[in-house]
Amino acid sequence: MPPLLLRGALVVDGTGGAPYRADTLVGADGRIAAIHRETDPGPRPTAPQAVDADGLALTPGFVDMHSHSDLALLTDADHLAKTAQGVTLEVLGQDGLSYAPVTDATLPGLRRQLAGWNGEPERLDPDWAWDWRSVGEYLDRLDRGPDGHGIAVNAAYLVPHGTLRAAVLGWEDRPATGPELLRMRHLLAQALSEGAVGLSAGLSYSPGMYADTAELVALCRTVAGFGGYFCPHHRSYGAGALAGYAEMLEVARQSGCALHLAHATMNFAENAGRAGELTALLDAAVAAGADLTLDSYPYLPGSTTLAALLPGWASAGGPEQTLRRLADPAALAALRTTMELEGSDGCHGVVADWSTVQISGVRAAALRPAVGLTVSQLARRDGVEPFAAFVALLRDDALGTTILQHVGHEGNVREIMRHPAHTGGSDGLLVGDRPHPRAWGTFPRYLGHYVRELGVLGLAECVQHLTSRPARRLRLPDRGLVRTGYRADLVLLDPATVAAGADFERPRTPPLGIPYVLVDGVPVIADHRRTGATPGRSVRRSTG
Repeated sequence: MPPLLLRGALVVDGTGGAPYRADTLVGADGRIAAIHRETDPGPRPTAPQAVDADGLALTPGFVDMHSHSDLALLTDADHLAKTAQGVTLEVLGQDGLSYAPVTDATLPGLRRQLAGWNGEPERLDPDWAWDWRSVGEYLDRLDRGPDGHGIAVNAAYLVPHGTLRAAVLGWEDRPATGPELLRMRHLLAQALSEGAVGLSAGLSYSPGMYADTAELVALCRTVAGFGGYFCPHHRSYGAGALAGYAEMLEVARQSGCALHLAHATMNFAENAGRAGELTALLDAAVAAGADLTLDSYPYLPGSTTLAALLPGWASAGGPEQTLRRLADPAALAALRTTMELEGSDGCHGVVADWSTVQISGVRAAALRPAVGLTVSQLARRDGVEPFAAFVALLRDDALGTTILQHVGHEGNVREIMRHPAHTGGSDGLLVGDRPHPRAWGTFPRYLGHYVRELGVLGLAECVQHLTSRPARRLRLPDRGLVRTGYRADLVLLDPATVAAGADFERPRTPPLGIPYVLVDGVPVIADHRRTGATPGRSVRRSTG
């Protein structure tokens, strides 16, 4: 690309400091070549191409610290869900479940378990190939992208703990033996040496939920040795939320590993108004020396698969064993007691409230009339009890159903996003009939709703949360700031109009007010339109 001049923008540079007006020159090497403030002496820079950015803010590209684009980046060259938001880097491999490192034995089960999260590309493309097994091979596949020319945005990868556990123990509900733990640590070290930035965990999902604290501490010692970080979806965001956070802080303390708390929320009725207890816990840990960050999404409902609500014992052995239990009367009787009287660990220790569980996507086309209904509404439609509707949907859709859970609290969302360790993460699923709008709307919603409309955060403060703070967590020495010499991952946005276009009725609507997005100096959005460029590549763990 020839040099490009962004003329007269209000530079919100990612430091949290006061914005200033400047001309910013992007060099042909994809880095910021010069920043000339309007108060600087001397001639203004020139370039063969220029964008008149008067009235726009120039920010670093946004970092999605919790992304589920593991397959979308390999199937959708435009990747408009993220490019249109100003995301220039995503962190994949979240919640302890993804597709590397895998074996021929474990890949089929993971594909089945994750179909509701990431889709099944082989059903749409007969030439699709699962042609990687290691993390290094997966990162190489990202570098090639859907058509051999790269991906739309940059991507980093976390080693998924559940995927490691599946490779060594399968989906067995038991502690790891000493030799098994050593094998997991070896696989983890290999993945980190191939470029992964840390370890994720999904401790309310099988098989990760079967691990004890000691297993996590041992694995995190390996992560710490590579300078990576631990990103857990902890055991409960409901009845045991604070205990779950406390366990993760203890894992970090014992292992010496940096900690990044995934989609840090306090959900369900049990936690209304209790975000202050969480932030006090985090502040105490930071005061004691913890290296701590967290991410959140600016919405109230959560999103996952319907099967995730099942208790751990019902998911032991993998998807096929789960489906067998759903056809066993004795297992169903025990399952109903767990879910409706005791509280399932898969449902965060909370008794299922079927009126809060809304169907957002199905695998089987014949089941699409259920999309948009809660399980309670589905039960009324079919003349059955909610538990029966829940089980029937799981069986008929082969565990492929995705849901929204309407369990959040606005006060908690606002208080957590104000925390000085906060970053942004969409946690959005890109498949399904009516996915959560956070997949398309997280970053413009922060800037429009919570900055401009509500004033929960200032513009410079919010941009810092979404750019330089996550770049520091990822140890990226040349991203996250508008600064000379840094990579030109940049966004031009209109502070007066930026907003999420996506909502729960139209979840795939692009945002407003983001006319330009550059990845490594190459425009991927120009004049509000996708350019077709795919300059993104894998961003591998740095020791710098």
